[in-house]
Amino acid sequence: MPPIGTITRGTTGINRLRRSDRRLAHDDDIITRLRATPDPLIVDLGYGASPVTTLELAARLRTIRRDIRVVGLEIDPARVVPGQDGVEFARGGFELAGLRPILVRAFNVLRQYPESAVPEAWSTILSGLQPDGLLVDGTCDELGRRVAYVILDRSGPLSLTLAWDPFTVDQPSDIAERLPKALIHRNIPGEPIHTLLTAADRAWSHAAPLAPYGPRVRWRAASDLLRQQGFPLRHYRRRLRDNILTVPWSAVAPLD
Repeated sequence: MPPIGTITRGTTGINRLRRSDRRLAHDDDIITRLRATPDPLIVDLGYGASPVTTLELAARLRTIRRDIRVVGLEIDPARVVPGQDGVEFARGGFELAGLRPILVRAFNVLRQYPESAVPEAWSTILSGLQPDGLLVDGTCDELGRRVAYVILDRSGPLSLTLAWDPFTVDQPSDIAERLPKALIHRNIPGEPIHTLLTAADRAWSHAAPLAPYGPRVRWRAASDLLRQQGFPLRHYRRRLRDNILTVPWSAVAPLD
């Protein structure tokens, strides 16, 4: 069976996906699933012209389980490299080369497809997961300062997370340009994602008196205000180095 998908640009960079990796390595639900599976196989789908972010993912997730196996898949055969540091690389696409992982990370892949292609791509990937498997479909900028990703299981999308460098982003809605393909064209009045980002900007402005204490303190206050207004933001118990906004998918799902 030939790989499913098309060759994309393949740009990548050292530490580009650190913000999403932090979530994967510290999220209680993800940790539970990784520890419970008898086969801790992870696939990094579409790792690009260099395998560096796949190797970084393996190193970070091996803090959860030392026996985690990571396979990087690329649809472009010219990008498939020899295995290194215990990580394998192979040719594959949305069909996952016949593998059955517990976790798939696909970053900056679907961004280069039309929006209409997203449901089928999601369905194909999800059908290849282990029963408790997860898919992380995300997008980030070239330096990894702005990150947005959807987490899905076999039932469909579960949540949306926006994460950004507190010191290089002026306001939450600046992340809109990096929304996953399923949402990036929905940031228009009347759509839930637009409502959320507009409210986040207002809360950020309301918290402006806290700016002298730093953008992390200011964002915590803005997040609390959003929760008071009824937005179902996830509360993170540990201290975070990033500004993060996570909501259930139902809070941002496209209206149609």
